[in-house]
Amino acid sequence: MSIKRETLADTFALISFGLVVGMLVEILVAGLTIEQSLQSRLMSIPVNMLIARPYGIYRDWMMCYSRLFGSRRVGNTVLDIFAFISFQIPVYAALIAITGATMEQVITASLGQIGALMLMARPYGVYMQLCRNWFVSGSMRAA
Repeated sequence: MSIKRETLADTFALISFGLVVGMLVEILVAGLTIEQSLQSRLMSIPVNMLIARPYGIYRDWMMCYSRLFGSRRVGNTVLDIFAFISFQIPVYAALIAITGATMEQVITASLGQIGALMLMARPYGVYMQLCRNWFVSGSMRAA
């Protein structure tokens, strides 16, 4: 796949996944209104545009180590979780810190995010691969 197509696929995947999952969490769990959630999701787009491809590269590098696990399925799941958390938590912490949060608040919020990221990591990894496949062939093939 060309770098341009990978960048488009990774960016599309992160923005669309973040939009849907983020709105569900914000509305159903956090109690935000639809308008508040839409505003939050719109504000996340520039950040997602900046980090989508670097995350895709980082995840690809991490997935090279899946052969170290007895099962490819287990390895992919564990590495998706590790890659997602280790990449997204520093980004999240930086964004929270920029808002003026104290160090204690940044740590508490980041620790709270780990559970959500663990649940989202593998579904996002599969979805990102489906988007990559779609951008290459024009059809959705299995990840």
